[in-house]
Amino acid sequence: MNCRRLKKYAELIVSKGLNLDPGQEVLLLASLDQPEFVRTVVELCYKSGASRVLVQWKDDPVEKLHLTYRSEKSLSRLDSWDLAKLKWRTKKLPALLWLDSDDPDAMDGIDQGKRARAQMARFPKIKPFRDAMEGKFQWCIAGIPGEKWAKKVFPALPAKKAVEKLWEAILTASRAESGDPCENWDKHNQTIHRRAEKLNSFHFESIEYKAGNGTDFRVGLIPEAQFLGGSETDRSGRVFNPNIPSEEIFTSPMRGKAEGLLVSSKPLSWQGTLIEDFSISFQGGKVVQVHAKKGEEALKRMVAMDEGASFLGEIALISWDSPINNSGILFYNTLFDENACCHVALGRGFENCIRSYESFSLNEIHRMGINDSMIHVDFMIGTPDLQITGITRDGKRVRIFRNGNWVI
Repeated sequence: MNCRRLKKYAELIVSKGLNLDPGQEVLLLASLDQPEFVRTVVELCYKSGASRVLVQWKDDPVEKLHLTYRSEKSLSRLDSWDLAKLKWRTKKLPALLWLDSDDPDAMDGIDQGKRARAQMARFPKIKPFRDAMEGKFQWCIAGIPGEKWAKKVFPALPAKKAVEKLWEAILTASRAESGDPCENWDKHNQTIHRRAEKLNSFHFESIEYKAGNGTDFRVGLIPEAQFLGGSETDRSGRVFNPNIPSEEIFTSPMRGKAEGLLVSSKPLSWQGTLIEDFSISFQGGKVVQVHAKKGEEALKRMVAMDEGASFLGEIALISWDSPINNSGILFYNTLFDENACCHVALGRGFENCIRSYESFSLNEIHRMGINDSMIHVDFMIGTPDLQITGITRDGKRVRIFRNGNWVI
């Protein structure tokens, strides 16, 4: 892979993804797959004014060993140094960067029930820190290829060729393959923001989805909420891009206002388990039934992680005729696959979807209807025949999508 192109991608992640304040600290999460690229990003963070960059390395095989051999009691425990790290993050509010290269099949064969129970046991101690940090720092997720991931996406290629091919796909999807990636994103953000403003002008009360695969669904919206997309602003006014790539325009719907059936259009990789050919039924806003040809037990665990896991936290609109979908590549990675077509998310909603959210407490925002949960899991529902209609507060019906694509 051309080093110059990779450096431009790294510059995009640091300058547009994070947009650091002078003297700010950075917490960087990465696997062992691309150490040279990680070093490039670390140097660019320092050149952008970071006072300290902390790299937290992870390794899927080692994580699998922990989950295999440690007891549920051990996995459930948070030690004093775990809490100290959370306290440090709450105080320092470092920018968070995750360079994702996870193997989609990394956790095949482990006791997922034990893993889920341990996460549920830890979360009540983690939640106060997470809530205290909500909306107060920049964060960005971007992809870099790992060998196992690349072989999953391109199984017919030798490992080295597969990694090269995945680099190409990542750069193309991230609008970093030609020209100036930062300028590309400035233009891209302008386009997304204009369309979000158009959607907001209708003041929809609810959204309906219908598709030939069986999707027949209606979801209510929060009066104080708005559609967002592209670059975001945290509570201190810093602008950042949380997802590279990103094609979505999204909002958090009203908790408890969802009825009908959603049928998945692409596989979902959740915690190292692949869930395929699945559907989820809602009644009174809550998941009441799930089915999957593969990974059904994982899907059931997901919606039972906590009380909010069975409610929606996001609906996202993306044209079927999107660059990622048109590539014909199934990435087996939510960051990329969720930006191929329309998706929704179970679990936690986004506080910044509320207009002037910085003026409200987190409790006030939850009372308005934003869902709260320990999880936020996106799954794809876009199809080439998907019809989406918005219903305004005075009952007017406005077609948003026809045959999978935007009409407004």
